[in-house]
Amino acid sequence: MNIVEVKNLSKVYGKGETAVKALDDVSFSVKKGEFVCIIGPSGSGKSTLLHMLGGVDRPTSGKVLIDQTDIYNLNETQLAIFRRRQIGLIYQFYNLIPILTVEENMTLPMLLDEQKVDPSHLKRIVDILGLTNRLSHLPNQLSGGQQQRVSIGRALISNPAIILADEPTGNLDSKNSEEIMELLKMFNKTYNQTLIVITHDERIALQADRIISIEDGKVAKDEVTRP
Repeated sequence: MNIVEVKNLSKVYGKGETAVKALDDVSFSVKKGEFVCIIGPSGSGKSTLLHMLGGVDRPTSGKVLIDQTDIYNLNETQLAIFRRRQIGLIYQFYNLIPILTVEENMTLPMLLDEQKVDPSHLKRIVDILGLTNRLSHLPNQLSGGQQQRVSIGRALISNPAIILADEPTGNLDSKNSEEIMELLKMFNKTYNQTLIVITHDERIALQADRIISIEDGKVAKDEVTRP
């Protein structure tokens, strides 16, 4: 079953002679539980593609279907709710709120959605991420690796259909990078959560089930690495 379907997706910034085509008629699908890496040089359109998949930025044309919902047929309020419930976003620079504790940052998507946090689900995620003794800490009291673990917990708290990670190890040393990728792969395999990672790191890409290469806004290659 396909959890993600991208159909003829294009994104143009600007108009006339200054127009820049960031994505050019991109189409592909992703199966439920698959781990896909999207790679490409700087400026290739891979981050733009992730923003389209995450409902963060609207395409100029084309469709994105997540769990059979055409997300750009939703209005802004509907899209915001869908994004909080079905899409877990992880960024390179954590994007934690500095005045909130670890627990508050992690549970924020549920609170914004006026949903009750399941204490057992929260405890399970916190235990796996190794943050049990950090729940009352503020972000500036954590290491970079710990902050990224918090952002992973925030992305997973609502049991999303897909996890989207934009260079999730780009701001970390090699030891923390390995640990973060092992955690993401563990959630992918244990809970069958679809994982899509943007990366320029070939070592990370080679761990995926599939690698999609983006060049000049187009899909240049789509290779299955682990049948």
